[in-house]
Amino acid sequence: MATRALGDLIGSGSRQIALTDEQTRDLLSEGLQRLNLAGKRVLIIIPDSTRSAPLPLMYRLLCELTLPSVKRLDFLIALGTHQPMPDDAIERLVGMSASERALRTPGVKILNHTWDEPKTLETIGTVPASDVAEITGGILAEDVPVTLNRAILDYDHLLICGPVFPHEVAGFSGGAKYLFPGIAGADIINSTHWLGALVTNMDTIGVKDTPVRRVIHRAAQLVPRPVDAISMVVHNSQLHGLFIGDHESSWAAAADLSGQMEIIRVAHPFKRVLSMPATRYDDLWTAAKAMYKTEPAIVDGGEVVIYAPHLTEVSYTHGKLIDETGYHVRDYFLKQAERFAHVPGMIKAHSTHVKGSGTYDATTGIESPRIKVTLATAIPRERCERINLGFMDYREIEVSDWENQEDLGLLVVRNAGEMLYRLDPST
Repeated sequence: MATRALGDLIGSGSRQIALTDEQTRDLLSEGLQRLNLAGKRVLIIIPDSTRSAPLPLMYRLLCELTLPSVKRLDFLIALGTHQPMPDDAIERLVGMSASERALRTPGVKILNHTWDEPKTLETIGTVPASDVAEITGGILAEDVPVTLNRAILDYDHLLICGPVFPHEVAGFSGGAKYLFPGIAGADIINSTHWLGALVTNMDTIGVKDTPVRRVIHRAAQLVPRPVDAISMVVHNSQLHGLFIGDHESSWAAAADLSGQMEIIRVAHPFKRVLSMPATRYDDLWTAAKAMYKTEPAIVDGGEVVIYAPHLTEVSYTHGKLIDETGYHVRDYFLKQAERFAHVPGMIKAHSTHVKGSGTYDATTGIESPRIKVTLATAIPRERCERINLGFMDYREIEVSDWENQEDLGLLVVRNAGEMLYRLDPST
């Protein structure tokens, strides 16, 4: 496991060996010195609890290594449209109670992003429709207002700190995605998510160069502050990669390693998958990664069962809109554009990602999903039917009946949501 210096990028990564806390500290120390943050007001943008990362370690080390020299240090949680985190959840996120933080990291604030409060947002520019059309190959051609949490204007330097995984909208998470949608307003969230839906999950997830990634990198050029990143690759809760430098290079290096570690290639598609999302996902909006990351490995006509007895809600933020819209394939919206013109792009995108690929015949009104998606959760049958998803009573499922049946086309995925399953006949 060798540290590499490429220009201003400091990093280390290994598929086989995890970084020790001491190695992590040494890498951070060298990387932060190169960023030259002394005397500056620094805002570190971090993920919420729906992302797997050693944030308690990173919080402690970042404070330890920067507080003696920076003018100001605060953290902003990149919630996107997720619910604000209460104090007790923040304490678990960073591994310190409020009283301990006051003693060990005095003056450091941890802020929640709020995507839907205009007074907290600032429009910093627009990616014009002509640019959007060019970098997306004509898939999308509309002005994209670039609106971010206005707190960034109170700092001299922005530092993104988060993990990189295969992602259904951007191809891989991390990097500038912590800006858009992480700390963004609704316009760019809607545009980029709908763009991802137009491309589809199947053609996006686990792909490094995607139309959405190009748009968010273009939007990041408008940010009026330097933006660097600490990009992590986390596997089985262990830190295998850490790359510090400008946000594009840092993310690219982490995405390369993530692509090697977080994609399971299978020779034959499965007929049915029992996908069990991690309990860190507390509604279907976040737990749907159990679908996104198994869909590419399911045979036409197959089924993914999202087995999550802990889920009681479709979306704490967007539940009402989803109830009205339901889950449908992309073409259901494309061929009824006027009917759904009022529905935000992020809602339509989430809908299509959960339902998966398929077709819609506008003449007959027949929708034909490629696979079936069934919920085995605490969400009632009537609500599952209302939102156009299948229902199974989780109490009637014996997980052991599904295990060790891969030769029969059955697969159990525990802690689903991070590892991507992809069909690769050459495997």
